[in-house]
Amino acid sequence: MQNPVPHIILGNIFWMSPDRSLFWEEQNTLIVTDVHLGKTGHFRKEGIAIPQKVYTTDLQRLMAALYFYKAERLIIVGDFTHSTQNKELDLFLKWRKDFSQLQIDLVKGNHDILDDQWYTEGAVTLHPWQLEIGKFGFRHEDKRYQKMYANSKAFYIFSGHVHPAYLLKGKGKQSLKFPCYYFRKDSCVLPAFSHFTGGYLVTPEKEENVFAIVENSIMKMT
Repeated sequence: MQNPVPHIILGNIFWMSPDRSLFWEEQNTLIVTDVHLGKTGHFRKEGIAIPQKVYTTDLQRLMAALYFYKAERLIIVGDFTHSTQNKELDLFLKWRKDFSQLQIDLVKGNHDILDDQWYTEGAVTLHPWQLEIGKFGFRHEDKRYQKMYANSKAFYIFSGHVHPAYLLKGKGKQSLKFPCYYFRKDSCVLPAFSHFTGGYLVTPEKEENVFAIVENSIMKMT
């Protein structure tokens, strides 16, 4: 685990890691989004030869982060799974037995379409729209003004879904795109945990902060 970088929100400390996870110190909780379990298996079923190592590496990274922080809780901000059930999801259920004491909360995303029984078997607590803990809310998409969030008491929202990325421009019209943590005044968009995802370029406004994941380090861009 490379050196994490702290970011303070409403008096709470959140540690950004290059492995694309966020650790909430006060709650001893690891936060991730867009894990997309089973995505590589889904592509292989469609005849596209994606190595299974991509999937197993993601699980190993998640395991390493949980051990590093000694987290007691895991919050997944949507798209934990990718599609219908396949062998890769069976591997997760075996992995889950090694972390039987870990509390796992999932705020359902648009890809979380498995039958609820699968999540029950994996001891995953489902939250259909949002999970609130104190001043903080967790939802897959930051659709702040939809009716289902009308009674939300959260002051600060963590979301995922868009797989944020930052474009770093250099001389000679060269540019590189990096996954990033995107902090706004009252919300944060987290980077996709899975490496097997695309990225949506964010354009930060004044006083917004972007921390890019560059190789094995966190770099503040704005």
